[in-house]
Amino acid sequence: MKKILFFTAIIILIPYIIVTIFIEDKQIKFKFASNMQVRVKHDDTGIIESVPFEEYITGVLAGEMPVSFHIEALKAQALAARSYVMKKMEYNINNDYDVVDTIMNQVYLTDEYLRNAWKDTYEEKINKIRTAVLETKGEYISYNGEVAEAFFFSTSTGATENSGEIFSAQLPYLVSVSSMWDADVSPLYSTYTTFSLDDFYSKLGLPYSDTLTVERLQMTEGGRTVRIRINGVEFTGVDVMNDLRLRSTCFEITKEGNSVKINIKGYGHGVGMSQYGAEGMAREGYTYDEIVKHYYTGVEIKKI
Repeated sequence: MKKILFFTAIIILIPYIIVTIFIEDKQIKFKFASNMQVRVKHDDTGIIESVPFEEYITGVLAGEMPVSFHIEALKAQALAARSYVMKKMEYNINNDYDVVDTIMNQVYLTDEYLRNAWKDTYEEKINKIRTAVLETKGEYISYNGEVAEAFFFSTSTGATENSGEIFSAQLPYLVSVSSMWDADVSPLYSTYTTFSLDDFYSKLGLPYSDTLTVERLQMTEGGRTVRIRINGVEFTGVDVMNDLRLRSTCFEITKEGNSVKINIKGYGHGVGMSQYGAEGMAREGYTYDEIVKHYYTGVEIKKI
């Protein structure tokens, strides 16, 4: 039970590395079939298990999105999860496994694990997830006839990001779009953290100083920090986020006496579908296909 609560509180909210943070450029032709198996490597044991495709998607939904979310948001997540693993199957066709079961790819929870974790609520929760999977069975996101790189994350800053500003390549369907719903539904839309001045400098590897100067040198369209200068030393936004363990690269740093306050917006890398944005859209009556086509520009929904 302790483990499932950890997933619910942390992994389900999609930290920065919920998906592989690069875009591969090799093109491998792969024939998809409705009865295919996903080769899942269990990170804790090293065991590789072949899991029926839609059963894998069920386990991913349980690990990647709160079951309390609207069914249309869960269905949109099912399409993103299918597309993600299909892309990994293309890339890993000659390798021993397709994906690992952690945040390095997509969190996958086995049915046995969910039975033990959910106990008396198992039937209700698994039926909701299976409904989302069955009502979208075989559906995935496509762009120009190819499986799309369906990146997703927890919470936007009010807009998503252009993939080229975050990752190594700009893809035409991973462009910045409005995501105004996050502010109303996500508890992580706006947060803050504080450090003592000494701890702040120590974590960034800077010498102590009574003064603090911050210059933002480059920002993304969505307001995230690409490059920043702190007391004359240049950092990337990702460096600061990692060193200070922030939830995103959208932050503002201010000195307050002997403390440093950091206001943070959003959670995750910001590319593709915002999960809380999808939840907000679903609450307003949008269907899963409308959600998918909002966050992934110019895509089609196809079926295996």
